[in-house]
Amino acid sequence: MSFIEQLFKQLKRHPKRIVFPDGADERVQTAAFEYASKELGIPILLGNKEEIQNSLKNRNLTSPFIKVIEPKKADDFKLFVSHLEKINRYRGIAISEGESIVSNPNYFATMMVQHGQADGLVGGANIGAGSLLRPLFQIIKPLPGVKTISSCTLLKVPNCEYGHQGLFVLGDCSIIPHPSVEQLCSIAVESAKFFRQMTGEIPRVAMLSYSTKGNAPTQDAEKIIAATALAKRAFSEQNIQASIDGEFQADVALVESIAATKAPGSLVAGKANVLIFPDLNSGSISCRLLQRLAKAEAFGQILLGLEKPSGDVSRGASSHEILGVAAMIAVQAINYRNLYPEAGAFPGHSS
Repeated sequence: MSFIEQLFKQLKRHPKRIVFPDGADERVQTAAFEYASKELGIPILLGNKEEIQNSLKNRNLTSPFIKVIEPKKADDFKLFVSHLEKINRYRGIAISEGESIVSNPNYFATMMVQHGQADGLVGGANIGAGSLLRPLFQIIKPLPGVKTISSCTLLKVPNCEYGHQGLFVLGDCSIIPHPSVEQLCSIAVESAKFFRQMTGEIPRVAMLSYSTKGNAPTQDAEKIIAATALAKRAFSEQNIQASIDGEFQADVALVESIAATKAPGSLVAGKANVLIFPDLNSGSISCRLLQRLAKAEAFGQILLGLEKPSGDVSRGASSHEILGVAAMIAVQAINYRNLYPEAGAFPGHSS
């Protein structure tokens, strides 16, 4: 059974509602149909209702379990406008401006998730990341104790002997250009939690660098060393079952024979399944190279640190990848409160 099929199996027992702001996109429609057909839950498509329903019908993708909502005509439109006006950032705005904001599918989808009308959100299929992230960051609270919102990608490399049967979590490949020591620590901790939740396996987190164990003692390498130490302490304090080590060059993190020479005795070197990059340049470049050169499947970005499960897919994502991200977001939603017990049911906030 493949990794994705294992997620599907969980969701058939605990189906979830996933809202897709890009409801007019044909790849999203195909993913939504597959999501419904596999009995994973209710996909909710946002956009022009008549156009989406006609598209689904013309493409033989109709299902009684696919819900289509046109934000401005929705029953909850006025209620969401009222909720928006209670957020400090939007206090005092004109009613017309509030209506214009909430009619945007990305804002409407965020409101649906924030107020419990969907269990998770998957967007970004035909817009830049900023257009999706802006409402998420403005409306949804961070998880208790989490100071950094970041992201990770789940990568499946075919015919690969490394990682967890070719499966890796890579962070951060989308959000923070130049993470600080504290931010790198948060990325490592949240990426490890995500890996454990998706696979059930022990995360082995490698903090990547151009240096291994002090062989290039520069300020950049020292930053990775400090972040590793901070993350080790966080794992211990939060009782997270995971191993972390670094700083490592990429081959040391993956290849046992090289690890035996450069990092003997490490619990992570040569066995890493979670790879933390020192900056956004290296993370994004590596992820895209692996997709094209190794024909890896990339599922993400999965947003880390938000109270509600959310994913930002690439504009080049296939319908299969969109479906995979939706399944991951839905699986997160199954036991999100168990993973983050401090998070309550927040109907709104005043950030």
